[in-house]
Amino acid sequence: MKGPSRPGRRVEAQQAQRAKGKQGGRGGLFRALTSRNYRLFFFGQSVSLIGTWMQQVAMSWLVYRLTGSALLLGTVGFTSQIPTFLVAPFAGVLADRSNRRRLLLITQSLAMAQAFLLAYFVLSGSIRVWHILLLSLLLGVVNGFDIPIRQAFVIEMVEDKQRLPNAIALNSSMVNAARLIGPSVAGLLISVLGEGACFLLNGLSYLAVLGSLLAMRVAPRPARASRGSLLYELREGVKYALGSEPIRAILLLMALMSLMGMPYAVLMPVFAKEVLHGGPHTYGFLMAAAGVGALCGTVYLASRRSVVGLGRLISIACALFGAGVACFALSSVLWISLCSLFFCGFGAMVQVSGSNTILQTIVDDDKRGRVMSFFTMSFMGMTPFGALCAGAVAGRIGAPLTVQIGGLACLAGSLFFAAWLPSFREKVRPIYTRLGIIPELARGMQSASEPTLPPKEE
Repeated sequence: MKGPSRPGRRVEAQQAQRAKGKQGGRGGLFRALTSRNYRLFFFGQSVSLIGTWMQQVAMSWLVYRLTGSALLLGTVGFTSQIPTFLVAPFAGVLADRSNRRRLLLITQSLAMAQAFLLAYFVLSGSIRVWHILLLSLLLGVVNGFDIPIRQAFVIEMVEDKQRLPNAIALNSSMVNAARLIGPSVAGLLISVLGEGACFLLNGLSYLAVLGSLLAMRVAPRPARASRGSLLYELREGVKYALGSEPIRAILLLMALMSLMGMPYAVLMPVFAKEVLHGGPHTYGFLMAAAGVGALCGTVYLASRRSVVGLGRLISIACALFGAGVACFALSSVLWISLCSLFFCGFGAMVQVSGSNTILQTIVDDDKRGRVMSFFTMSFMGMTPFGALCAGAVAGRIGAPLTVQIGGLACLAGSLFFAAWLPSFREKVRPIYTRLGIIPELARGMQSASEPTLPPKEE
């Protein structure tokens, strides 16, 4: 008796794959929260991040209130983020070598101490610009270690590795939910109580994430023998990242966005006060608009069932971000600025989270910490150079034209990345096949008599 025809077998295979996708996607948008450790981290970090965004808004407003200088805004942004560029690579090696949870307990405790010091100086009325610069530098060093370690720690908190992309998207969603809430609350608090209240609440918020880390039950990682000195393992990681064309391209596009596009956020107080003729509440609304867009972007990514197609999506997101930045620079009407920033936030977060997901998917486990440190360098580490340059340039040609140039540069970068996509797909497809992410192609390789076509997008 003959079996099903070839079209029938193909339909059955597609139905089986859809059933498998539904099974793997159980839990919907929040399926990664079924992991106890990740659930603890998610809620603890969510509280802490609200405080972090409150502090960031209060810091920028405090600097501009004390100095009225766009250059000093850029300088503070530079001092708070330049350490990330310098120390993140070494943090990546530590993340591959050491207990990541213990390292995070140290970095979060130091960040809490920084917030309390800042609150003390402001509330006592003794704050000076050099205090802000020094404490910003301290926080930059702490973040330079914290961010890549935290990125690499995600995979230890999620027992079901198929839910890793969802966990990464939820990571971004909590950042942007906090980005939505934090600036709005900060704008109100600054108007009523001053910047010091924001710094004090941020310090208290770290207790939530410290508690979540202490409550976790994390299985010890298999011991990994050191292959040499810290510098040797760093060079090994650099060679690995630069030798992979997909990793290299993603990092370069991220660096461009951070260098040219992201400084719009540093100059936001100038737009709020000088262009839109508002106050701290206007600044809070602008930051919140970008946060709403970013939150929508992360919800969209969390709803995706597969990493397939993220390459093209990254290119589109970068173009959307660049267009939003350019439109914001041209606007002098609040509602147009808010709409532009919504698209800025959406595009930026889809690009960042999509890039993070692809890197976490294709990287070798023993190099994960180092690659994520390079991702941190390209995302966070390039921003201070952009902030410093934008502050200096804005002092000469004005903030609107400076931001517009950055947006157009991101648009150009997205076009170059789009032109390179066919090569990206060719390099990534074998990795996805080996990991079982493209099961149709894997079955086709196992049975030459039943070939199936691979998806057109990676």
